[in-house]
Amino acid sequence: MFYVILFAMIAAFLALRLYSVLGKRTGHEQPLPKPAEERIGIAAVPRTIDVTPEVRDTTARTIEAGAETGLRAVIAADPAFDVAQFVEGSKAAYRMILEAFWKGDEETLGWLVEEDVRAGFVASIAERREAGHVLENRLVVIDRALIVDASVEGKMARITVRFDADIAAVTRDAEGNVIAGSMSDAVETHDAWTFARNLRSDDPNWKLVETDDA
Repeated sequence: MFYVILFAMIAAFLALRLYSVLGKRTGHEQPLPKPAEERIGIAAVPRTIDVTPEVRDTTARTIEAGAETGLRAVIAADPAFDVAQFVEGSKAAYRMILEAFWKGDEETLGWLVEEDVRAGFVASIAERREAGHVLENRLVVIDRALIVDASVEGKMARITVRFDADIAAVTRDAEGNVIAGSMSDAVETHDAWTFARNLRSDDPNWKLVETDDA
């Protein structure tokens, strides 16, 4: 019983650390880049599921020019906010949310996303279970995470991040037969996810409030 309690405490601590990672300053903040100062360097990304899963930027740019004004408003309202830390945290959240959805882990989704988004995920998971389908998806690499929009309305801050990623996706039936997808190829995906936080709350965490195709 002691070891069960100990492992549970360790798991809760790790989850809290990852859940709280979005938007905390580290003391090494960089000013928001101006469009003329941005330089993009693109590296080749192998499209294969044999590549070890990783989170990798292929460009130095993490902020779209049109989002800079909104980000300045976020920083003015919350001086503890750090752009670089938020981007890294958003990548971790993107991976965790996708993997929780693929596995049908409704509990993890509950503390990563707002209720409206969770309801959509849960409904899709229920349909999948009813059909006897199982997803064996894998996030191979995040090519880029780019902040494309930011705003502060009243007490709520919202930041939209575009994720360009490669995903290997397979759907199996109840007997284990592949009915869709392939594990030998990775498919390029482009998502625009919006995270939000109540700036007047003592809770420093951001949650996913909207998903869309980019």
